[in-house]
Amino acid sequence: MIHPGFLSAAERLELEPCVRRQHEDHCIARRANATLLLDDGKSCQKISDFLYLADDTIRGWYKSYRQDGWEALAFDGWKRGDICAEFGLDYSHSGCIKLLARLGFEYRKPKPLPRVASAEKQAAFIASYEKLMRGLPADEAVYFADAVHPEFQTKAAFGWVKVGSNPAVLSTAGRGRVNIHGAVDLKTFDAPFVKPLSVDGVSAVQFLTKIEARNPDMRIIHVIWDNAADHKGPDVMSFLSRTSCRIHLIQLPPYCPHLNPFERLWAVLHKYVTHNRYYASQTQFADAILAFIRETILQEWKTFRDRVSDNFRVIKHEKFRVLE
Repeated sequence: MIHPGFLSAAERLELEPCVRRQHEDHCIARRANATLLLDDGKSCQKISDFLYLADDTIRGWYKSYRQDGWEALAFDGWKRGDICAEFGLDYSHSGCIKLLARLGFEYRKPKPLPRVASAEKQAAFIASYEKLMRGLPADEAVYFADAVHPEFQTKAAFGWVKVGSNPAVLSTAGRGRVNIHGAVDLKTFDAPFVKPLSVDGVSAVQFLTKIEARNPDMRIIHVIWDNAADHKGPDVMSFLSRTSCRIHLIQLPPYCPHLNPFERLWAVLHKYVTHNRYYASQTQFADAILAFIRETILQEWKTFRDRVSDNFRVIKHEKFRVLE
């Protein structure tokens, strides 16, 4: 039951001009009209009969107004005015969502697609990797590696919240970065890393040296990473030329981050460490990232291994509707 008189004098003064102005958006004027009639004591049924709407629509408008004020009805993110203009109809938020679902639409975000990714090179890499893993001797190991640069700034992300709540997260003022050369062994979830001041050929060699040191019993250590200039520059080439070198580098095809599970591990890290979390200082931010690499990965690797896997597939542009 909606009781009349819920509007203050100031609120009525805000709504009445929306009904009277000739240039007011038709949908906005009807919502203001319905709200004023409810305040006058008219029932949802009578108002819906007068405006040729469903009474649930009137109740939805009332609920939105009571929760978030007139701005929730006057402006919204669903752009219902487009539907009104095209078909002469009006829908509540829930009605709009249900209509789009019936028409075969869903709310989703486009996936980032590699700019240039040869399907043949992807398939060749996957076949070569599977052959390597099928015949991998006990004295060999395989690491997927990459350089990453998480920025010290709050990252707001979607999440489930109680209806009617208004969640927020404090933003940071800094824009510093944490540079990391890291890797992961999908068999043991060993995750060696170095934290250099800058990512370059020197830090790449430091990183490869650390991988060797962590695997003293391994005859060959395969390191799979991308084609960054630092990964194949003179510092790395000099390191690989040593007679005692046990590192065997494998280059990913160009523009194929989906073939590197370390990228997937980094997505998990963001969920655990950066999304919807505020850090007062860059030191706290860096400590949280390093704690994830040093501790959380090993503690939770059984949980992570389904998301951080080598279940690779070839991505072809023709399978997507590319937005331009």
